Amino acid sequence: MNRLVAALIGLMSVAAIDPAAAQDWPMRPVTMVVSFAAGGGADVMGRILAQRLSELLGQQVIVENVGGAGGMTGTNRVARAAPDGYAFALGSVGTHAYNQTLYKKPLYNAATDFAPVALLAETPQVLVARKDLPAGNLQEFIAYAKANQARMQYGSAGTGSPTHLACSLLNSVIGIEVTHIPYRGAAPTMQDLIAGRIDYQCPNTTVALPQIESSTIKPIAILTRERSPILPDLASTHEQGLTDFEASIWYALFLPKGTPVAVVGRLHDAALAAIETPWVRDRLKEIGATVVGPERRSPEYLQKFVESEIAKWAVPIKAANITGE
Repeated sequence: MNRLVAALIGLMSVAAIDPAAAQDWPMRPVTMVVSFAAGGGADVMGRILAQRLSELLGQQVIVENVGGAGGMTGTNRVARAAPDGYAFALGSVGTHAYNQTLYKKPLYNAATDFAPVALLAETPQVLVARKDLPAGNLQEFIAYAKANQARMQYGSAGTGSPTHLACSLLNSVIGIEVTHIPYRGAAPTMQDLIAGRIDYQCPNTTVALPQIESSTIKPIAILTRERSPILPDLASTHEQGLTDFEASIWYALFLPKGTPVAVVGRLHDAALAAIETPWVRDRLKEIGATVVGPERRSPEYLQKFVESEIAKWAVPIKAANITGE
């Protein structure tokens, strides 16, 4: 009976949203929930977007950092928020793909509990090796790894982190089993790769770029279909024969399920205008992020993309028996 009452209340709250008010949205400040700590990549991304969105929407977009449970705590707050447009999430591959398999009981269903708005940007991940690894490209790396996998080690910024899952997916696709060494963050992982204590890792381009430029590590491949403007001379996995392999940290906007179409449309249009703003693009490039192409920006695309990402990342997570804390 309680569930029935709750369902009726939910329906009434959606019905109570005046269509005219939806057309006039926003009429007061809006909250963007970033489900990770201040200062990290998601937070920097959110603050860049929030500044421009505030100008475009004519109301302040307030960034609220709500960490916990691998990003689920803050994201769940948006999933349970009133569907009136005044709270939306800056979602990512972590909040809307990894968590659905990492945790036995996720706090929300990433594919059904949100109104997708737009996929905006991504930070490609890159396969890098110790500088003396005897492989100069992806095919040579695969051959070497298959012959030496029992002796090799790869590092990550922690179990279940993007750097762990990207390499785990790569290992699965090329058919190798290599010992995983989890570290407490990206910095110590990179230090040990530079020192040659591990053989390879899969960081994002922002972390890898300074060391690639200083030749302290060896770049093997960008883990995406296309080359990255951050590392234009480094061939992608697709170019090097691993067709359609992709591993990147992507960012998208999500409203609560049931948000009026007019509100979704207004935020979608503002978000696309934001990422077309020259200074926003410049700032995103500085942090290693690439704006996605126009064909990947619609709510419909984002819905299908989230579903495909959940399925894709379930494979290495289950294969390696990785679980969230």
